[in-house]
Amino acid sequence: MMSDELLIVDSIKKYFPLRTGLGQPKQWLKAVDGVSFAVKRNKVFAIVGESGCGKSTVARMILKLLTPTDGNIYFKGHNTSGFDRHAIKEFRQSVQIVFQDPFASLNPRMRVIDTLSEPIKIHKLAPKNEIKNKVVHLLKMVGLTEDALNRYPHEFSGGQRQRICIARALTVSPELIVADEPLSALDVSIQAQILNLLQDIKRESAISMIFISHDLKVVHYISDEVAVMYMGKIVEMADTEDLFTSPKHPYTKLLLSSAPKIRVKEARVASQESKLKKPNSKLMTDVPTPVNIPLGCSFHPRCPEKFDPCDSSTPELKNLNGRLVACHRY
Repeated sequence: MMSDELLIVDSIKKYFPLRTGLGQPKQWLKAVDGVSFAVKRNKVFAIVGESGCGKSTVARMILKLLTPTDGNIYFKGHNTSGFDRHAIKEFRQSVQIVFQDPFASLNPRMRVIDTLSEPIKIHKLAPKNEIKNKVVHLLKMVGLTEDALNRYPHEFSGGQRQRICIARALTVSPELIVADEPLSALDVSIQAQILNLLQDIKRESAISMIFISHDLKVVHYISDEVAVMYMGKIVEMADTEDLFTSPKHPYTKLLLSSAPKIRVKEARVASQESKLKKPNSKLMTDVPTPVNIPLGCSFHPRCPEKFDPCDSSTPELKNLNGRLVACHRY
């Protein structure tokens, strides 16, 4: 019987060594520190959090672009760390990524037809005389025409380039797509088009997706389950509707309450005096670093709900009525 879980991430960690002076103790940047979750077939699993929380590092470990310091990743029941050369090639075909910057992730010297036909040739997915027709079909799937075949990336808009990147990910008929901030480099007017395109692809192709973003409105729209990350750890994980209607962790509440204010630049550059007058001004300013993570709960310096154990004891990720929450209040 086929398992409902396509990908299982089991307690993965990624520590980066830092340069220290002669005779000083070795220091580590704990980018990811014990993250676990599962991605189900034909579902969208979203990872949200502020910049630097470890979202993209998790994505790169899943794709085997980074090797975990500890922990394991299982794809269709097999530990990816033990893959041989042949298994890695099959894995690369089954798991694809859509990067944040559509221009940087396309070879500026390759025409669209070359970019899209290359994976088909590598994996021998179609006879030579059928490759062009397959590429044209992929372009139509993402809303582009045959006219794009012989053009170069610089001849397209940002939204069109991201469509090409999505088409490239689809060339090998993957089972899982990792979308790492796929909308953040695009204009707001284009974001909705790409989001709808991803939704259509998921619906028509039954592809699972890991969607990484800091935009909570987008996550609410596209995902089935959400993990909230803070300082390299998951602090809350729940079905999307449950998390948005009834957030439990103080950090999740902070993210949801601050979401509407992020869109206007002027809101970030309000005077220091006015910020100090607000009772919760510390919540948005005292952000620790992955090098100097506070003892106890890493969120406690910013938490409006902290109490005695928070600054001395690290909370475990516990099951709370079907969701996971890492907070001493539960």
